[in-house]
Amino acid sequence: MTAPDTLARWQTALPFATSFLLVPLVWYCAVQGGWIILLIPILTWNTYSALDKVLGLNTQNADPETSEDDLFWYKLITWAWTPIQFATLFGVIWYVARTDHLSALEQIALFFGVGVMTGGIGINYSHELMHQKSRFERGLADILLAMVLYSHFRSEHLLVHHRYVGTPRDAVTARYNENFHRFFPRVLKESLISAFQAEKAMLARKGLPWTDLSNPFFRYWGLQAAMLLLALVLGGLAGLALFLFQALVAIWHLELVNYVEHYGLTRKHLGDGKYERVLPRHSWNAAHKATNWFLINLQRHSDHHYKPSRRFPLLQNYTQDEAPQLPYGYAVMTTLALIPPVWRRMMNPRVRKWRAMYYPEITDWKPYTKASTPMPR
Repeated sequence: MTAPDTLARWQTALPFATSFLLVPLVWYCAVQGGWIILLIPILTWNTYSALDKVLGLNTQNADPETSEDDLFWYKLITWAWTPIQFATLFGVIWYVARTDHLSALEQIALFFGVGVMTGGIGINYSHELMHQKSRFERGLADILLAMVLYSHFRSEHLLVHHRYVGTPRDAVTARYNENFHRFFPRVLKESLISAFQAEKAMLARKGLPWTDLSNPFFRYWGLQAAMLLLALVLGGLAGLALFLFQALVAIWHLELVNYVEHYGLTRKHLGDGKYERVLPRHSWNAAHKATNWFLINLQRHSDHHYKPSRRFPLLQNYTQDEAPQLPYGYAVMTTLALIPPVWRRMMNPRVRKWRAMYYPEITDWKPYTKASTPMPR
């Protein structure tokens, strides 16, 4: 176990800052153009997968009782990303609008890479920040999400996903045999509706209508409108179009990860709309060292759902006996998710093994597969 005094050192936190290398890479690609632009997805998708192969798994856990003061460097990493991403995203929009060395195709390819950054890193950092109690950190999360026009993710994630994961009410729990290309449009629609309904219900419990200004959706819409306007001012209609494209790529990245994290895993229905409590077994775990550095331990997802308030350096790893394990890191798994036959061949036997291991008493899985078990109360 990593002791608090070791965890508190900046040298221990430094590997988690490797995502910041994407910023100079984006600028280098924008200036160079040509095939160099492809380096962004190539390096992010492949380099860390190769490093996982070399570095292997990290199964060591930090002391979960480590104090907030000892986590300063980890918090600084997440705080710093918001202004850096803001400057990079809108700086590149401004640059592209004032240079003529990038063709239309190169601009599209460049902003695909920008979407890899704002989705793979930015939304992930917003996820860490939105789980914290301080208004400052939640505000940073809101700014990051507004940059990809997915602000409602905060409401959906905190009020719906964590509460109803593994049940029919959670749109983000990918169903057994559901391929990603069906999952993605379903989630885009259902998560927006469920997020709005969750906030509306919270206001109703206070005796307030959804139109009350305390509804965070007004803040979401205001921030998103400001981002769209800024893109238009800096880059014109072309800049606005590129901003919209990177947002789509970012959202696509997020939902690819969501698809992988809970595919086929369901909570047992106990009767009368009641479900068992969330346990580490209800999320796929991955201990691949390099990818967990890059994604600030997002792959320790089993513990995140078990203890949502834990900051990322304190998330615990689980063994095969405690939580289902992914065979590869997220970069490989999300790529395989785009090829349904390959994905099913790899993951369906693992889901069936998980079912037999944890729920041998369930003989009919059809209601779970079709998400037709009763809605949770």
